[in-house]
Amino acid sequence: MAVRLSRKEEFALVTLDRPEALNALSASILGELATAFDDAAASGARALLVTGAGDKAFCAGADIKELTGRALADDKRAAEQGQAIFAKLDQLPIFSVALVNGLALGGGLELALACTFRLATRNARMGLPEIKLGLIPGYGGTQRLPRLVGEARALELILSGRMIDAEEALRIGLVNRLIDGDPVDGGMAFAREMTQHGLPALGFAREAVRSAGAVPLAEGLKIEAQLSTLAYRTHDAEEGLRAFLEKRKPRFEDR
Repeated sequence: MAVRLSRKEEFALVTLDRPEALNALSASILGELATAFDDAAASGARALLVTGAGDKAFCAGADIKELTGRALADDKRAAEQGQAIFAKLDQLPIFSVALVNGLALGGGLELALACTFRLATRNARMGLPEIKLGLIPGYGGTQRLPRLVGEARALELILSGRMIDAEEALRIGLVNRLIDGDPVDGGMAFAREMTQHGLPALGFAREAVRSAGAVPLAEGLKIEAQLSTLAYRTHDAEEGLRAFLEKRKPRFEDR
């Protein structure tokens, strides 16, 4: 199997394990990713970490030899399949963290973009080089990148196909933080800043923030009010308010 799903304490860990091919994506690997995302969602984990085996690449993108000689319908089907699988990751009930170690190019960067957060090692290099092949990103890159870094920066990166380093990725908001040492350890430390809180509130907050980019402000405020009201009805909210008044740390039970 080129995709491994494992458990690291309270976290699910998906590893692209094809280092000899720089963890490149093939049709079969995309299918394995879809299964891994479903299994992670059902595992009871508090967050999902996604990484690539070795220190050379998170994922170097599509397996180029699979892209030639296809019919028009096959090209469209492949794009829709990749988009659907990455949407599955995007919509998981738990948040996800891409640990970008080494290269994240094309579909590899699009995989990272579908995660809730992105952390990068100092040797990370990222880009959407499809334009150099006479192509454009097809697994969500043209849609998710502008939402993170703005339209002008996204256009510049997509139209030039240039690769950026970790420092620039941090500066433009493509990654949340740079990490030193073991990427998985860094990812777990980052995720624990959030998983120490109750899962219902984490889910409500994610849903509210995601609505901000999809609906007008007035509608977004209605969604926020509805989700805030639901949060008040949880056991964790009662515990959190009581713990504050009693000057102690809350003991959340995810309900």
